[in-house]
Amino acid sequence: MATIKDPENTLIIETTKGRVVIAMRPDLAPKHVAHIKALAREGFYDGIVFHRVIEGFMAQTGCPKGTGTGGSSKPNLKAEFNAEPHVRGVCSMARSSSPDSANSQFFICFDDAGFLDRQYTAWGHVVEGMDNVDKIKRGEPVRDPDKMISMRVAADVKA
Repeated sequence: MATIKDPENTLIIETTKGRVVIAMRPDLAPKHVAHIKALAREGFYDGIVFHRVIEGFMAQTGCPKGTGTGGSSKPNLKAEFNAEPHVRGVCSMARSSSPDSANSQFFICFDDAGFLDRQYTAWGHVVEGMDNVDKIKRGEPVRDPDKMISMRVAADVKA
């Protein structure tokens, strides 16, 4: 099990494939990290599917409709593009063609995706459970998709 260095900035996601732990990076994207933590603390992500999963690219989740067309009731975020490279395990925000349209959807990179660098807001990286991310069912859309059973901020989880 990964050592959690900063419980307030660590997410623990229980998926249908197993546990995934993400170290969030408020130094890169403070508004996005705060937004994701607020949604996690409301239970927003519980039960949400991985609706778009592309082999060799990424697994996307966070749409309450399960289609890639929805977001939370909170306002969209202004882009916080940064120099963090989109490599295996990086977590980044999904958005429409508008740079300031990120809301609740995010993706985890399976492999290097440098073409996304400085165009999408990277906000964290997987520190445990990337093998479980690798097991997520592929598809666009995914038939009978895997899902996040729960997503919690580590500081809120009782040992």
